Amino acid sequence: MGEWKETRLGDLITLHYGKSLPLRMRKDGDVPVYSSAGLIGRHDEALENSEGLIIGRKGTIGRVYKSEHPFFAIDTSYYVLPDENKYSFSYLYYLLGSIGLEALNEDSAVPGLNRETAYSQLINLPPLTEQKAIAEVLSSLDDKIDLLNRKNQTLEQMAETLFRQWFVEESHPAWVERPLSSIATFLNGLACQKYPPKNDVDKLPVLKIKQLRTGITDDSDWCAADVKKKYIVENGDIIFSWSASLMVKIWNGAQCVLNQHLFKVTSSEFPKWFYYMW
Repeated sequence: MGEWKETRLGDLITLHYGKSLPLRMRKDGDVPVYSSAGLIGRHDEALENSEGLIIGRKGTIGRVYKSEHPFFAIDTSYYVLPDENKYSFSYLYYLLGSIGLEALNEDSAVPGLNRETAYSQLINLPPLTEQKAIAEVLSSLDDKIDLLNRKNQTLEQMAETLFRQWFVEESHPAWVERPLSSIATFLNGLACQKYPPKNDVDKLPVLKIKQLRTGITDDSDWCAADVKKKYIVENGDIIFSWSASLMVKIWNGAQCVLNQHLFKVTSSEFPKWFYYMW
């Protein structure tokens, strides 16, 4: 292995500002359009005629998205272009996603990532050949994860189809109809801001709608660990988001505390698969 060098991020990359779209987006455009929240649509004109990394600047900050084609980045984001003389572009994608840019929030009403603050971050940079080797391994793992996710989606779709066939389309005339509220218990979460951690040890991350999508991250809120046991979410619990973003998910993350606007769904009468599919 070669020598890794401590480097300022600003000495490695240039964060370009995104721009306002000149025209409305089109569904049939060829150019992907990115905001701080990720891919939001398509357009006819590219801001840059190369691949690029898009980084959240306002609102959703620090999230990194990779476009392998010409793209347009709007003004809530920064973008970075390839420079194979300085870095492996694929390695840079993984690097920027791992150094905690989302925690560099400006002290303002709208979360923001200051460019100079980002530039000041120190990183340990391996030689270019090692960057490429590391990126190749990480990319291979991402491909395997993507394949497994697609297999899981296929299996879920098959299960939903069979469930609908057996319990809806071919339901038995003698079966009894019951409301969902009678076959499961829907526990609403806590206003977790009322239960701040008492110290740095006895605390748990808070499960909000955002975390239900992305998992627990460094910018997740924290709650005292001594809340009532029923509000603790364990791996395998069924969580139902009933406000804003509606979704049902089997939680597969760390132990955490259920926030308001989420239901933890349980039943003492029916198996989990049954009320989950309903």
